[in-house]
Amino acid sequence: MQDPFYKKQKRSKSRTRLLEADAWLDSFLYGGLRSVGRFWTRVQDFFALFTVRGFKRIFVELASDALSFGAIGAVLMTAFALSAMDATAIGHYNKAEDYSVTFLDRYGNEIGRRGIRSDDSVELSAIPDHLIKATLATEDRRFYEHFGIDVWGTFRAFVSNVEGDSSLQGGSSITQQLAKLLFLSNERTIERKIKELFLSFWLEANYSKDEILKLYLDRAYMGGGAFGVVAAAEYYFGKEVQDVTLAEAAMLAGLYKAPGRWAPHIDLAAARGRANIVLSNMVNAGYLTEGQVTAARRRPAEPVDRSDEVEAPNYFLDWAFLETKRIVGDSNEVGFVVRTTLDPELQRAAEDAIISVIREEGPAFAVTQAAMVGMDLNGAVRAMVGGVDYGQSQFNRATAPNRQPGSSFKPFVYATAFEMLDITPRSSISDAPVCIGNWCPQNYGRSYRGATTIKAAVAASINTVPVRLSVQTGRQPIADMAHRLGIRNEFPVTASLALGVTSVSVLDMASSYAVFANGGYRATGFGITRITTLKGDVVYEARPGQNRERLLSEEVVLSMNDVLNAVNYGGTGGRAVVEGVPSAGKTGTTSSYRDAWYIGYTGNYVASVWYGNDNYAVMNNLTGGRLPAQSWQKFMAFAHSNIEVNPLYGVDMAPRPFVIAEGGAQREGEDSDERAPSLAPAAALKLLDLSEKMRQAQAGGEPQATPVANLSESP
Repeated sequence: MQDPFYKKQKRSKSRTRLLEADAWLDSFLYGGLRSVGRFWTRVQDFFALFTVRGFKRIFVELASDALSFGAIGAVLMTAFALSAMDATAIGHYNKAEDYSVTFLDRYGNEIGRRGIRSDDSVELSAIPDHLIKATLATEDRRFYEHFGIDVWGTFRAFVSNVEGDSSLQGGSSITQQLAKLLFLSNERTIERKIKELFLSFWLEANYSKDEILKLYLDRAYMGGGAFGVVAAAEYYFGKEVQDVTLAEAAMLAGLYKAPGRWAPHIDLAAARGRANIVLSNMVNAGYLTEGQVTAARRRPAEPVDRSDEVEAPNYFLDWAFLETKRIVGDSNEVGFVVRTTLDPELQRAAEDAIISVIREEGPAFAVTQAAMVGMDLNGAVRAMVGGVDYGQSQFNRATAPNRQPGSSFKPFVYATAFEMLDITPRSSISDAPVCIGNWCPQNYGRSYRGATTIKAAVAASINTVPVRLSVQTGRQPIADMAHRLGIRNEFPVTASLALGVTSVSVLDMASSYAVFANGGYRATGFGITRITTLKGDVVYEARPGQNRERLLSEEVVLSMNDVLNAVNYGGTGGRAVVEGVPSAGKTGTTSSYRDAWYIGYTGNYVASVWYGNDNYAVMNNLTGGRLPAQSWQKFMAFAHSNIEVNPLYGVDMAPRPFVIAEGGAQREGEDSDERAPSLAPAAALKLLDLSEKMRQAQAGGEPQATPVANLSESP
């Protein structure tokens, strides 16, 4: 028997295959890596031929970085170019200046014009040569040479700014300025400048130089509510543009850059100084000699004396212009005469109420802007102030729906609650901490009253009560109520809606509160009553008061007027009280003091006032009960002088007797068909019934209204 030690062992076939695969893989990797290494060596040898050493390497690195950043910049520029080109689509730019619109106040007197007016037939060839040369010498000397961007002019303007002299010539070409006028806003951002660049190229590619210049001369704002040199010549000198002298042309050409600063009706000395610079520009550009401008220097332009004329209500005219365009649509007519609802006396009073308060107390509260809308109870806008200085900023803060109303939004909550819930102004409710999810709003003073009444909660602007009511009614009905009464812009329905965390306009807030003032009927703000062509053909005629749409029941209106009346007489709106004039309203202040509001009404008028800063900067503890209420009171005190004061719908407070002051006269325009509705007998009976229910509720144990004198407003 063979020894097991010498027994032959068979090798497994599977193990043999694994060894073979391992050997193959090792060989492949070794050989492959060696091949890659040889290839990489050849690549390095090839690029070594291009190696730059020494001083030349600096230029190569700079060129490489320039190409890299240039590629990145090209991508970004292309992105901006795409959005800029979208604006050039047909119908996307403002064609308003194609219309010639003359605006009249409610009495038929002219208050201003918009557009290029009826003399848009004035061709470029008919405009005086010296006016064109003055424009080019000051705004764009190489206009007929560049491709839309004056690179050298921009560089020279930059150098002038560095040296502290920016008065000779602007950095933007006429094409760039026209691009901004046609398509863009006045915001100063890099994105806007890039869009302006591409739009300038587009204009140069699609219009001739003469067409671009003509558009610019027709559309540039020249101050005084005049747009274009044709309107400006008539406004400042009372003559057709074809007849302006060299001195007058120089004064007009000096207005492009800052009409609010150099307009002759604002500062004649500054206007003449600016005109003298324009004459120097014409000499430096080689258009005229010093001898040719000497006479114009010695005898400067004499503008028409408009010291007795009121500055045009430009914010109102801008809004009315937009409304006119919406109404006439794509009419083939060029000229229109528009009769508006504006009352010139109330307009002056509104401007004074805003500007005087801003100048006197604005710095102390770190606030620089304000807006106001005053209207009749049917929605006819009698006054509109869209900002402190139209010459500096044409942005209309009265119509832009971009500010939060804060507590002035709470009436929508209470109106919804009175409509949906079985409560009255005297109903008891708890002022205690309340939370919706992780959101727990607090009152202004971080304190709580416990049991209180709805009326007291409104007067003191308590935060927890409307939040608690919004939980009971639901937030969507509150949003629906706001839209029903007059808030036209859409907004998200969030937990904080009850405290006014949304965006509204001053105009819409006035329209909404007018529903409470007029007994519950729709009162959407409007500014146009009649539009006719230059031939007298009627294009549009408003019929206010016909087919009035009821939005709120009398019971809800009576309850709202009861609680909002308490805001002025014992609540946060004490500074809004006008002696002898029953009133109601609501203050509003947003978080961090970025917006302050007061919206109030009487039996005659409604007015909405907003204070804040354009950059949303925080104010110095300014609440709606301070400056907004003061401006409202100042305006309403004038508005109710020498007129019969109507009772406030559903408020048991007698207005002062109507007595015309000695030597005074009743103001015009208080026509019977435009007066606010007085308290109807049926409404009076309902008020008595409501009061009786309140007394019965009190007898049943509901708490009396808590005194609310000298209370701070909740944000």
